[in-house]
Amino acid sequence: MIELNVDKRITDVCPEMKIGLVCATVRNCETPDDLWLEIEQAAREIAEQYELLAVNNRPAIAATRKLYKALGKDPGRYRVASEQLCRRVIRGLGLYRLTTLIDAVNLVSIKSGYPISGLDADKIVGNNLTMGVGQPGEEYHGIGRGLLNIEGMPVYRDASGGVATPTSDEERTKFTLETNHVQICINAFAPEMPIEQAVSWMAALLVRYAHATDVETQIKSDF
Repeated sequence: MIELNVDKRITDVCPEMKIGLVCATVRNCETPDDLWLEIEQAAREIAEQYELLAVNNRPAIAATRKLYKALGKDPGRYRVASEQLCRRVIRGLGLYRLTTLIDAVNLVSIKSGYPISGLDADKIVGNNLTMGVGQPGEEYHGIGRGLLNIEGMPVYRDASGGVATPTSDEERTKFTLETNHVQICINAFAPEMPIEQAVSWMAALLVRYAHATDVETQIKSDF
């Protein structure tokens, strides 16, 4: 299991913060129909439960937005990934069907409200991840977004730089169909779904749909 550290500037704003970690050996593939049916059902439930503006009041999303504001980032301009997903389904736009690993992460994210960082573990440089605060001019390529201004945004870094934020993961460590090992970080800046439930569900989805083996889980709360 990878070592994880969190900057005090983040824990001062989010004292209840917990991070659920899941790592495993996997086989990625095109999203199977059974997984997609689970996602469609979850999307319908979110659309029925929340109006567009109310989704920001979900405890997990509200806490992440609060953190952005405290660090000097506009959460309306740089939306949290879980918020982005929920807004799409509430607006009737649906979700993109991508790959098993991406869609399993998205499923847990929309149901829990937590922004989840899904990383190809073989592309992480070193044995440590540190969640700090984005610096002015720090280079970061968000997946499908090009250069992303992460100044004032919570950011996971490995030995080579940024790999994930609650808004978008980095191109360098993204899941592909060739991904064989995953490092997933479920970022609970405040509680909503019990973190133990989110972690166990994430692990179960990987076993069921990505043929996961060597699954390890951990919940970090002492930073």
